[in-house]
Amino acid sequence: MIKAEDVQFYKDNGYLLVRGLFSAEEVEQMREAVAGIIARAAQTKYDGNATWQGDYLPPEELKKLVLKGFHDVHYHDASFTRAAVHPNMAAVLSQLIGPNVQLHHSKMLVKPPEKGAAFPLHQDTPYFPHADHSMLAASVHLDDSDMENGCLCVIPGSHKQGLLPHVGRYYLDHREYPLSAATPCPASAGDVLFFNYLTIHGSDVNRSQRNRRNVLFQYRDPTDLPTENVHVNWGQGLMVCGENPIYKAYQPEYQLK
Repeated sequence: MIKAEDVQFYKDNGYLLVRGLFSAEEVEQMREAVAGIIARAAQTKYDGNATWQGDYLPPEELKKLVLKGFHDVHYHDASFTRAAVHPNMAAVLSQLIGPNVQLHHSKMLVKPPEKGAAFPLHQDTPYFPHADHSMLAASVHLDDSDMENGCLCVIPGSHKQGLLPHVGRYYLDHREYPLSAATPCPASAGDVLFFNYLTIHGSDVNRSQRNRRNVLFQYRDPTDLPTENVHVNWGQGLMVCGENPIYKAYQPEYQLK
């Protein structure tokens, strides 16, 4: 699926765009699943706007923006379970992480037309820090994505800087790290952008009349243990490649509701 030079590019730059990892049929199945989750959530108390708050945009602009974000989507539709363990996904992950790969969590991010919210530049590390930094994101594109509809942007090589100070646990100081400092990663539906959780990334507002729908899977080496008891959920730890050398690393805490 990828070559040795692609693996080296990932090591050097902290990201890798893999074209055509999912077929048009698989993309359409996930699009339908996204619509179903949004529709079902709208009938509950759990629906809401996931737009990040902060000083990275004027307050009057933030009020207008919308982001539909739902975690652990593989609990809600089997198309995402299939995507998480897809043979093409496993083929790439086994080269970027190693022979043993574990799913940490999944989520979907939908930026609706004309008002899809921005993500200021940030690292994912503060949300779920791990000892060996094997954690990476695989962002599956369900729509063609460019700067007009808020494609992902990265700062190549930034993963080598380690964890940087964030505003709260959320984003980097936008005056020091403006989105204009990042490299856009336009992609087509079915493409997957892999990036290390230390890689600085973000995206602009969706100013187009098109959706920007992404499903994101976070993966790690199962021996790379968390350094904080955060972002732990029931069912975490599905093996995607290889085996888990640790029979029992920790026991997630959960409550039935």
